[in-house]
Amino acid sequence: MKLDRKEIIKALESISVAGEGKNMVEGGALQNVMTFGDEVVVDLVLSSPALHIKKRAEVDVMKAIHEHVYEKAKVKVNIKVEAPAAEKKAPEIKGKPIPGIKNVIAVASGKGGVGKSTVTANLAVTLSKMGFKVGVLDADIYGPSVPIMFDVAAERPLSVNVDGKSKMKPVENYGVKILSIGFFTKPNQAVIWRGPMAAKALNQMIFDAAWGELDFLLVDLPPGTGDIHLSIMQSLPITGAVVVSTPQNVALADAKKGVAMFQQESINVPVLGIVENMAYFTPQELPNNKYYIFGEQGAKNLSDDLKVPFLGEIPLVQSLRESGDIGRPAALQEETPLEESFKEITRNMVQETVNRNKSLPPTEAIKITTMAGCSAVKTK
Repeated sequence: MKLDRKEIIKALESISVAGEGKNMVEGGALQNVMTFGDEVVVDLVLSSPALHIKKRAEVDVMKAIHEHVYEKAKVKVNIKVEAPAAEKKAPEIKGKPIPGIKNVIAVASGKGGVGKSTVTANLAVTLSKMGFKVGVLDADIYGPSVPIMFDVAAERPLSVNVDGKSKMKPVENYGVKILSIGFFTKPNQAVIWRGPMAAKALNQMIFDAAWGELDFLLVDLPPGTGDIHLSIMQSLPITGAVVVSTPQNVALADAKKGVAMFQQESINVPVLGIVENMAYFTPQELPNNKYYIFGEQGAKNLSDDLKVPFLGEIPLVQSLRESGDIGRPAALQEETPLEESFKEITRNMVQETVNRNKSLPPTEAIKITTMAGCSAVKTK
C-alpha cells in the first residue's frame, strides 16, 4: 500500500506537543514527512531535551498514523532538539544603585597586615584634595580602623530626615564622609557576628545613610575573600576594585587570589589596578637610600603577569605609621615623598576609572550558583 503524505500530515494535526500549547503542525515541530510505499519517515524538531517528551512525541506520531492512515505502516520518527534562542538582556547593574554616588571603588587585599586601610584612608584624602567629593565605607566588620585613622573614633553619626525618612549622617573629617561599624561598638568590644548579621549591618550603613552627592565611595573590605566580600558585591554597584599588596611572595600569593576573586566569571568586577605598599625602606637620615626589605617590585611584577594595571608604590616610612596612629593621614603632608606617592596612585586610579567607564558596560549582578557561593575553579 502506498501511503498518502497529506493524510499523514492531517493525522499529525491531532497531536499536541507538551509545553507548547499548539499541535505538531501549527507549532512547527513537524519538519518533514517522507513516504516510501508502506514506510514513512517523520522528522520532528522539539524545543525540550526532556527524554519523556521526546518519547511521548514518538509514540503519539506512530499511534496517529496507525489509527488514522494505515495500521500496518512502518513508521520511523527522527527527533532533533533545538532550544529557542535566548533574548539578549541588557547588562544588569549589580545591586541597588545609590542615588548621588557616581563610582564605588572596593579596596581589597588577599591577606591582613599589608596596609589596605592605610591606603584607603590616604586615597580618600588625596581624592578630596584633588577636588572630588569622597566617602569611605569601612566594611572591615571585624577590625574597623578607619575611625582611628581619621581621628573620629569618638564621633557618632547623627540622624537626619531625608524625604521623610530617617537616615544616618556620615561623620566627616578632612573633606571625607565616613561610616564604620566602629562607630556603633565600644573600643574594647569584639564584633562576634555571623555572615548574615554582618551583611545586614553593612546594608544599613550603605542604604540607610545620607551620603549625598559623591564622586567616589571607597569601600574598605576585610582581608581575604569571603562572605562579606560577596555581600558587598551583591549589594553595591561596584565600579572597580583596587588590590593592595606588599612585595613578598607570601603576600603576593594572596593578592593573586584577591584579583582572581574579582575576575571570577560569576563576579566580574573590573580590577583597576594593584598598589604595592611597603615597597622599600628609606631611613630619615638617608632619604636617597632604598632598602628592599620585603623584596623588590613584587607587586609590579604580579600586575604584569596578571595583565592588571600597576597603580604605584608606597615606601615604608615611619611617618606613614605615625600619621595613621594619630588620625591625620600622611597624604595631608605637603611636599613629601609620601604625598607624591599617593598623588601618583590616586591619579592612576582615577584614570583607570575613566577608562573603565568609557570601555565597559555596568558590572552584571553576581549570581550565586553553588552552595559554596562562588566556585573556585571554572568548570565546563
